[in-house]
Amino acid sequence: MNSKFFSFLFLGIACGATVFAQNSPGKYSWSNLPTAQLPSFKSDTLRITNFGAVADGITLNTRSINEAITACSKKGGGVVLIPGGLWLTGPIELKSNVNLHLVRDAVLLFSPDINQYPLVEANFEGRRSARCQSPLFATNTENVAITGRGVIDGNGDVWRPVKKDKLTENEWKKRVEYGGELSQDGRTWYPSQMSKVAEETKRGSAMSEGQSLKDFEDIKNYLRPNLLFLNGCRKVLLEGVTFQNSPGWCLHPMLCEELTLRNLLVKNPDYAQNGDGMDIESCKNVLVEGCTLDVGDDGICIKSGKDEEGRKRNKPTENVVIRNNLVYKAHGGFTIGSEMSGGAKNIFVYNCSFLGSDVGLRFKTARGRGGVVENIYIKDVHMKDISGAAIYFDMYYFTKPPAAGQEVLIPAVTEETPSFRNFYINNIVCNGAEQGIFIRGLPEMSVKNIFLNDITLQAVKGVDLIEASNIQLNNVNLLSDKNDPAVYLENANDIVLDSIKYNSKTTRFINVNGKRSGSIKLSNTKLPETAESIQFNNGANASMFSKIK
Repeated sequence: MNSKFFSFLFLGIACGATVFAQNSPGKYSWSNLPTAQLPSFKSDTLRITNFGAVADGITLNTRSINEAITACSKKGGGVVLIPGGLWLTGPIELKSNVNLHLVRDAVLLFSPDINQYPLVEANFEGRRSARCQSPLFATNTENVAITGRGVIDGNGDVWRPVKKDKLTENEWKKRVEYGGELSQDGRTWYPSQMSKVAEETKRGSAMSEGQSLKDFEDIKNYLRPNLLFLNGCRKVLLEGVTFQNSPGWCLHPMLCEELTLRNLLVKNPDYAQNGDGMDIESCKNVLVEGCTLDVGDDGICIKSGKDEEGRKRNKPTENVVIRNNLVYKAHGGFTIGSEMSGGAKNIFVYNCSFLGSDVGLRFKTARGRGGVVENIYIKDVHMKDISGAAIYFDMYYFTKPPAAGQEVLIPAVTEETPSFRNFYINNIVCNGAEQGIFIRGLPEMSVKNIFLNDITLQAVKGVDLIEASNIQLNNVNLLSDKNDPAVYLENANDIVLDSIKYNSKTTRFINVNGKRSGSIKLSNTKLPETAESIQFNNGANASMFSKIK
């Protein structure tokens, strides 16, 4: 390939990356985004006070609120109004054609009495599971909404274990004085003996063939519900409300279509174990916009079932627009996985800010999941104070990868092999991260077809590409403190590095590892004037690398 042709190729990468994304195979593009249909409701309004509800923070209003919702639905729908006040309640079932509306000073507080939440068959982390009934739930409803400006509080602290190192000394002291149980090492607080025993004996919630809910009664308190669980619903709107303090995940729509989450505030303490903000699972035609999240686990997360169950379900999360959102504390600002066995595709993320999350853009999976995540489009994302990586792909989630240079037996590709491919990531700025870009695939299935353009990353470390194929970095500014090397490659193939800027103190720009590396091309980038500017290790050699200009 001559240099003239390669210059033309890089010009296309530099100037036309977005065009390439728009013209890539698929129904949707930046000029033709997916849409989600909104529900509509009659103006008829029923107040929960007309059904006996009392806003004294003591009276349990479960019956009154559910009767109001049922009556409204039976009349053909409308609005169920929750006026100002502190409304204590148990589980609430949403029904078709009903808009549950909370005024600005309404607080819907779910009871701390765990006996109010019966064991039910549900779904958690992609598997059929025994869980306590979600405080808010709906199954196979159509035309349903929760709107307003009020607060929905799940009273999560009565459910969740807490690690000592997540709290201040005074917070820990108060938690221990509250009651509950401590782990043997005294570093974890459990809200009950039941939850402690379940954790220490590694009892899970997944229901095996032949098991019934009775088999889980002895660990009921351990089976924390998600605050909102919507299963198989259509035309759903969540707008304006604050959802906070969830026992498990906060918002969990599953197998829903035409789903809109707009202008929500989603809050959990940063110590909230499994305190995800939004877990959108196997849903189709979704809009998430104008939301603010500050949570204890992943912020905005895409899922589609786990392992064999997810593959059998075969329902990807697809046709999703995520825009104009702000994420503070979270394990990932925008996340896909690790339960992605049904796949994910046609997802567009733009105009979002992540301020203080552990990871910015986070994509995670592992052997056994299966599933294909593809056609993911991301642009105009701004990050600050990311404690981990700004952009992160990892196919070794909760498993141990081989050491650099270690000989491995490469497994065959099967339906259990996951795949990340066709990601188009443009115009990303990060001020402060542990690492700029980290991509790690599997020997049998590399992370492939990742196009990163116009990226500025102020981070301690630069770029790691491990078991990766067809990765293109164009106009990437690596303001990294740890500059040896700026780019690390291990068993990486078809790597294009064009117009890469890096710390002027860098003595080693690139370190190539592994005999399965190859076709590494550098253009419009000046190498350090040192003998060790390029290094080859563990079977890599100079024939794998070429500098075009």
